[in-house]
Amino acid sequence: VQLVESGGGLVQPGGSLRLSCAASGFIFRIYTVDWYRQTPGKERELVAGISSLGRTNYADSVKGRFTISRGNAKNLVHLQMNSLKPEDTAVYYCHASRGSADYWGQGTQVTVSS
Repeated sequence: VQLVESGGGLVQPGGSLRLSCAASGFIFRIYTVDWYRQTPGKERELVAGISSLGRTNYADSVKGRFTISRGNAKNLVHLQMNSLKPEDTAVYYCHASRGSADYWGQGTQVTVSS
């Protein structure tokens, strides 16, 4: 069982990045998938989530700028991040859950800076 995030990097304020979460070893499409982010000294916070039925939810701080979606490939979930701000800088983690099953990726760094 594995979750692997990709797509992080350095971007200027106002720019865009697309994060991807690739799953292996379990039936990803039946899991709720969330993106969290964390900065040093702070709690990990929920950014966006998508249920197995496709329902989405977002933190107020990213509404209208971020979009979570399931990829055409059944084992992918994406986080499209537009109009990025310096305060979006964090390590972003993919999380999949269903009942008592709970998996985390290793994280990908997103840095928004000029």
